[in-house]
Parts: sequence; C-alpha cells; structure tokens
Amino acid sequence: MAEPTENFRVTAITQADPRTLAIRWTDGRTDTFDVVELRRSCPCAVCIDEWSREQRLKPEDVPDTVRPVRIESVGAYALKIHFSDGHATGIYTFQMLRAMH
Repeated sequence: MAEPTENFRVTAITQADPRTLAIRWTDGRTDTFDVVELRRSCPCAVCIDEWSREQRLKPEDVPDTVRPVRIESVGAYALKIHFSDGHATGIYTFQMLRAMH
C-alpha cells in the first residue's frame, strides 16, 4: 500500500558534502541521495524514452563531478534540480524520491 501523500512533503533540503543531498520529510524521515546517481536517474524525456521507458542517458556520460547548482520546488509534489552539467529538465516527484530508498 502506498504511503499517504501528506508524508511526501519536504521540510528541509541540505547538502552535507558535494555528493550528498539530504531531504527531510514532514513525517520525520530523512533520506540521503548521491547527487551523481540522481542525475543519472533523471526521469525527463531527454533521459528516458517516453514510450518505451528505456533509458536514453548513458550513465558514463554523466561526470562524477556533477553537482546540483539550484533546486526548485515544483508545486507541492516535486523538485526540479539544475545540475552543473547544464541539465535541468527532470522533475523528481516526492513519490519517486521516497521510492528510491
């Protein structure tokens, strides 16, 4: 059974080090993410084929030095992360982020 959507609200986003992003949720849970893996997991149509859902992005094409340069809220359901490699089209839903852990 899916978690109630009210548990998907973000209360804080911090970056402990260049490769680690931490998200704290209203239910008290904190998840940490490797920012390089987040970039390699981008769900946008440039990175994932919209019809087949096959990954277009080759993980080796994302440098290990990629970092978030800006993070924006998308309504009450997602984050948009602007990365240092210029990529900024992925919308990371709270549900997707929580499912990654």
